Amino acid sequence: MSRTVVLVGGGHAHVAVLADWITRGLPHGTRAVLLTPSPTLRYSGMVPGWIAGQHRRDEGTVNLAALAARAGVDLVLDACVGVDPDAQVVQTHQRDVAFDVVSFDTGGVARRSALPGDDPRVTHARPIDALVDQLSTLPATARIVVAGGGAGGVELAFALRNRVRPPLAPTVSLVTGRDGLLPDFAPSVQRRVAAALTRQGIRMHHADVHLRHGAIMAGDVSLEPADAVIAALGSAAPGWVRTSGLAVDAAGFIAVDAHQQSLSHAHVFAAGDITARADQPMAHSGIHAVYAGPVLAANLRSALQGQPPRARYTPRRHSLYLLNTGDGSAIASYGPYSAEGQWVLHLKHWIDRRWIATYAALATAA
Repeated sequence: MSRTVVLVGGGHAHVAVLADWITRGLPHGTRAVLLTPSPTLRYSGMVPGWIAGQHRRDEGTVNLAALAARAGVDLVLDACVGVDPDAQVVQTHQRDVAFDVVSFDTGGVARRSALPGDDPRVTHARPIDALVDQLSTLPATARIVVAGGGAGGVELAFALRNRVRPPLAPTVSLVTGRDGLLPDFAPSVQRRVAAALTRQGIRMHHADVHLRHGAIMAGDVSLEPADAVIAALGSAAPGWVRTSGLAVDAAGFIAVDAHQQSLSHAHVFAAGDITARADQPMAHSGIHAVYAGPVLAANLRSALQGQPPRARYTPRRHSLYLLNTGDGSAIASYGPYSAEGQWVLHLKHWIDRRWIATYAALATAA
């Protein structure tokens, strides 16, 4: 009997699932659908390098359409707007897509509630393609405010400061929020990053960003004049998740176990920023989506063969983060340890390009 599996979203974990189906084939009797708004995946980790002139604009993209074609997967270019896990249908703008097994890897959405108000100068870091389009039109001498003290905000601040070389280099301010600079990183990393920000003339404000009477504020300090505000304030769950009937955590993310399986519906799986692990706290990070991908692929194969999931994603105690400082250097973070230099940036470029090249080779192989 034929079974239908639907991959909703073209995130990092689903790229690994497509790769598994290309190399091992779809499980016997399976029809597969990839539902995603875009035929490509832009790897967000290479966007700061593009801003700083280290990569071409589309160098860090994965051809989802080509991977789907090679895997024998039907491609539906549309966005998920809802799911009924009991009726087993995914709802899109155009149609309903039925499934026997479904997996979600759509990523999160911008935390717009963290910057209340309406100002045309504000661009959110999610979705990443919209950010790239907006930055492409930004004047060389723009005065820029980056809101968000996490790794994403820090790399964007460095990249935007180095978007144009002196004497035209833009003025950049980084508003970290009250939690401060890189609150989830070791003190040695925080010190290195703070020193690099100071060295590059990027002003820091340890306060929450907000709008007041049309002005961009960091606490009680005005950041005007400002030409653009880039909000990298973390990930929120899409609104349709909370109303879907799936088990969710307090923030509305799909609650999953170590198998990436929904706590409420055994035929539903999810990975990446749309999820929350119920058994342990885990930061929303592309690193986890990448590493969870092979686990998700294995468990989807088991589910389609009528077997319980066996593979488990166990996060490493420490993850390696390589923060591009935009000036030809980078800062490495691994647990309590840190390092800095041109060699760190070379390592980052090598890892990023190797990841992209792996899927480019799968997409183009005869």
